[in-house]
Amino acid sequence: MDGQRKADKVEVEQYDSPTGGWGSVGSLARYSAREGIGSPALWASLYRQNKPTGFACVSCSWAKPATPHRFEFCENGAKATIWEQTHHRTDRNFFASHRVSALREWSDHDLERQGRLTHPLRYDASLDQYVPVTWEDAFTAIGRELAALDPRSVVFYASGRASLEATYMYQLFARIYGSQNLPDSSNMCHESTSVGLPKSIGSPVGTVTIEDFDKADMIFFFGHNTGSNAPRLLHPIQEARKRGVPVIVFNPLLERGLIRFKNPQSPAEMLSASEGTRMSSDYFQLRCGGDMAAMTGIAKSLFEIESAGGQAGAKAVDRAFIAQHGHGFEAFEAFVRATGWDEITSRSGLEQEALEDVARRYAQAERVIANYGMGLTQHRHGVGNVRMLANLLLMRGQIGKPGAGISPIRGHSNVQGQRTVGMTEKPELAPLDAFAEFYGFEPPREKGLDTIGTCEGILDGSVKAFIGLGGNFSRAVPETALIEEKWGGLRLHVQIATKLNRNHLLPGEVTYLLPCLGRIERDTQASGDQTVSVEDSTACVHASFGRRPPASPVLLSEPKIVAELAKATVPGRSSIDWDAWVADYGIVRDEIARAYPKDFHDFNARFRQPGGFHRDIAACRREWNTETGKANFYVPETLDVDSNVDTTGYDVFNLMTVRSNDQFNTTVYGMEDRLRGISGTRRVILMNRADMDRLALNDQDFVTLETHVEDGVERRVGNLRVHAFDVPPGDIAGYYPELNCLIPLWHHAEESHVPAAKSVPVRMFKSSAPQPA
Repeated sequence: MDGQRKADKVEVEQYDSPTGGWGSVGSLARYSAREGIGSPALWASLYRQNKPTGFACVSCSWAKPATPHRFEFCENGAKATIWEQTHHRTDRNFFASHRVSALREWSDHDLERQGRLTHPLRYDASLDQYVPVTWEDAFTAIGRELAALDPRSVVFYASGRASLEATYMYQLFARIYGSQNLPDSSNMCHESTSVGLPKSIGSPVGTVTIEDFDKADMIFFFGHNTGSNAPRLLHPIQEARKRGVPVIVFNPLLERGLIRFKNPQSPAEMLSASEGTRMSSDYFQLRCGGDMAAMTGIAKSLFEIESAGGQAGAKAVDRAFIAQHGHGFEAFEAFVRATGWDEITSRSGLEQEALEDVARRYAQAERVIANYGMGLTQHRHGVGNVRMLANLLLMRGQIGKPGAGISPIRGHSNVQGQRTVGMTEKPELAPLDAFAEFYGFEPPREKGLDTIGTCEGILDGSVKAFIGLGGNFSRAVPETALIEEKWGGLRLHVQIATKLNRNHLLPGEVTYLLPCLGRIERDTQASGDQTVSVEDSTACVHASFGRRPPASPVLLSEPKIVAELAKATVPGRSSIDWDAWVADYGIVRDEIARAYPKDFHDFNARFRQPGGFHRDIAACRREWNTETGKANFYVPETLDVDSNVDTTGYDVFNLMTVRSNDQFNTTVYGMEDRLRGISGTRRVILMNRADMDRLALNDQDFVTLETHVEDGVERRVGNLRVHAFDVPPGDIAGYYPELNCLIPLWHHAEESHVPAAKSVPVRMFKSSAPQPA
């Protein structure tokens, strides 16, 4: 019924089955049938997913092995492919039948489920509808609008989906136009990594490759739900556990992916009655935001082991490594030794004995990998969290050798690669002098707007235009209600997309929706079928070749759309031959190699090799590109990583936003979060049973959340069902992006501006059940 789904029966019950297994297989079977995709067509695509001669998954950015499994995809990756390969179409007839204002009442899931966009569209305010437009007219009108605006008022945003080739062209177009406003989706997640790691080890990315997991003898996880957000990583973790490698997890929620796993590609496992592999040797449910304290406790225990002497003490701290490679260690050691156990246990929520035991085992390990996710990065001191984890590895020389290192697990499939090829608002991170020399224009040199700066500009009116290369920006950012309210003040709004989402339903004065090819689809240009490239979380660059027929014969590729926008907007303002670049993406790769020779030399010759090629990360060789020329130890300002959050009230809690295993970022595939036992709804708050008893709440009671800050803005979400879950006392969890409206725009990491979405202070009120419409 026009996207308005009737409410399914809501069920919340504990899920005790392993991640993967028959639950995963059954979920994919139901999902593909719902999208109208027959098994032969689906398996033909999935068989090529993440293979050297196939296409790179459009969801997560985990590594693609040189020798892939027979099926190198996970449940969520398969859902992403099905979502893109769907037979449903959001065509001109759909838009002729629906007003944009009415579509804003639809859910995120229902909007995207209508299918692939098929034609370029212009918003007609008199009809409150999107109407078809020719590509030529769209490009001409957009170019005319951009020419009339101050480039400093125009934002060029990119999600993590676009290829290296499209991204390189896009950021050049923006800079030739005169804008340095180049925010991307990493601003909302791992910017804390991009800011923190360079200060510590001189690299904005991790130092671990997929081969290192075969050599590690201990593995840490901090703040990452691997079963939902990077399930293919479960394969090397399972193999490590079979070798007896301890896997030690720190996370506020008990997540099934790092508890039990049954490999769907193993007939023996699937047919066995076993519960699957126990994925973690130890699972510590610390307080949300307690990671800094927990890491300090482990470091303190290492110093105590060293002071006790003996064989264990001699290995606890690698003084020789620190003397040769470290800087600032004395201040770090003094801070750790001076920090008391009472503060450590209070802030972390963990017992002293537990942290001491972890340290004893860590002190004996020879090759240690530390993985982390947004549980570290999305706090006020998110940068400090990242740097403290680097400290923990550096004090034992666990960076820059095989089987060891720091491993930030990124989100979207090419979000790391986009930054690599110039998608940044920070001028010092792009080779601007090379761009000027190569292409005959003068790039802007001032710092541009990141995501938070863009939101501030939308709110105060200084941002006049927004160009989006993929993504669902308004839905992904904090302060959702205010951003949506002010979006209409934009003069120009342009989106390049494959499917309809909520951001597209916020028109500016002039609005265009430009549909593009998906990564799984054949991209044919003047020189023939094209291949694109992406960079994964381990800094390996891979080829991606689509073979599916396009969802519509009218669709253009992202590089083609970018080139036509550039030709319409900045003709004659550079020496770039946009038509030649579109005709052969190999030319774009040659240009990337020219601008970034250290990382991309012989790009065209190397990127198709199985496993891709690894970028030159100096820290992997123990070369530290820092101001001191050493690996720098960080001294925390405080163990309270969210010092501006007050959750001392009787009905005040710390909210962490989470994702389900039926979504990827803002894309919601369905209403099932199987791994948490939730079915039929996303309007759920997970809460500690003792906290529920204290507030006289029962399972399925309805509550309202209100942000507990005093800044003159009311932020409130109602009609949320509360349910008992294994959550630390004082913490609650609910879904992103529905609860983004509770996050103040100013509540972000201090240095990186990443929204502090894992530490939102909220008050809770019991409310009545919503009445049916």
